[in-house]
Amino acid sequence: MKDHVRSDWAGVLLACAKCSRKMGGGFGPDGRQSLAKALRRASGGGTKRRAPLGVVEVKCLGVCPKRAAVLVDAAQPGRWHLVPPGRDAGELLGELGYAVPEEA
Repeated sequence: MKDHVRSDWAGVLLACAKCSRKMGGGFGPDGRQSLAKALRRASGGGTKRRAPLGVVEVKCLGVCPKRAAVLVDAAQPGRWHLVPPGRDAGELLGELGYAVPEEA
């Protein structure tokens, strides 16, 4: 039996599903996607282990800000980000230090 599984992830982001659901989306080009989906798309696609960046939607992180979603970068667990709706996911990934693929 295997004792490990390979992935192509350069990092992991934890996005609060409850915050995103309370806002009714608010992210992506049309403003109707959840934060996690917008980040996955902005990171260059790929599915599950083959994605360049792991974006995991978690139930609740317990912060529950008004008009924002909570995002935790696993590389910097001491700093949690409050992301307002309408924030560009590609720009956010750039600020966090992750490479964003060029638009075709």
